[in-house]
Amino acid sequence: MMHTHKFLVVLATAALACHGTQAVAQNAKKRNIRLGHGIAAEHPLGQASVKFAEIMNRLSGGKIKVKVYPATQLGSETQMIAAVRGGVQEMTIVASAPVATIIKEYLLFDLPLLFQNEKEADAVLDGKLGQRLLDLAPGKGMVGLCYWENGFRQVTNSKHPVVKMEDLSGLKLRVMQNPVYIDSFKALGANAIPMPFTELYSAMETKAIDAEENPIPIIHASKFYEVQKYLSLTNHAYAPYLVLVSKIFWDKLTPEEQAQLRTGCYEGRAFQRHLNRKMTAELVEELKKSGMTVTPVSEAETAKMRERLKPVIERYTQDIGPSIVEQAQREIAEVRGH
Repeated sequence: MMHTHKFLVVLATAALACHGTQAVAQNAKKRNIRLGHGIAAEHPLGQASVKFAEIMNRLSGGKIKVKVYPATQLGSETQMIAAVRGGVQEMTIVASAPVATIIKEYLLFDLPLLFQNEKEADAVLDGKLGQRLLDLAPGKGMVGLCYWENGFRQVTNSKHPVVKMEDLSGLKLRVMQNPVYIDSFKALGANAIPMPFTELYSAMETKAIDAEENPIPIIHASKFYEVQKYLSLTNHAYAPYLVLVSKIFWDKLTPEEQAQLRTGCYEGRAFQRHLNRKMTAELVEELKKSGMTVTPVSEAETAKMRERLKPVIERYTQDIGPSIVEQAQREIAEVRGH
């Protein structure tokens, strides 16, 4: 019996020696993160959120568990932002527009026709200005990890193709509850009606609303093709998603855990942007098959819109802060090679 006991002690000691590092990891606290977002699970944001949970599991050796709640299960974007700031929800991924109601500098991303392509957007978001804006979040109870992609926004409606600016005239067009969008579409001649996203489908179904504007993956995931016949590729604004962590939760994490979350955000970003761009191209074709008439908008018409929107851009530049807008324009000009 004695021998067996010694043998077990030796085995146990050997096991401890082998798993010393693991034993330390075992002592690390389990972190449970509820990650909420407002979009359908099959959307690139939904898919990438699940991927992010897998990435965090791998990076933390199973210590950081992320449970994803898609499609406003934890509330609207505005409600989730409030929950994150209050420390009752650990993470959310939301469009920049609702964040701009708390941090006005984020109105930058609502300025119409700021970016011409994804390359310009990536350079600004992943560069100095993107970080300058993220640095404003902790003062409001949030930590911004990085930016994912919502994408270029397009106009859909149930009345007629929108090929030129005049075609927007009089359309009852739903916009986000965001002053830049309201003023931009008013300037373009539409009857801009702010409304929560959750009410939009039924408003279009009952014809209370004629039109709306969103990126292609949202238009498809939300089945807007059932109630909208025309899709116009206006590219009138580029919208990022913000990956936000509750500062109350963040401050409880070790520096290592914080670094893992940042790395996870970057890995998730590469996956999500690639998927979003690939799916956007594919989904335009899907929307055609679903019966939508898809029309591009010419460069000449875009230039006309840009001219009409100048007063709106100038007005909001004062709100955002001229130095922020100038830095954005400078960084975009560098990408354009001017």
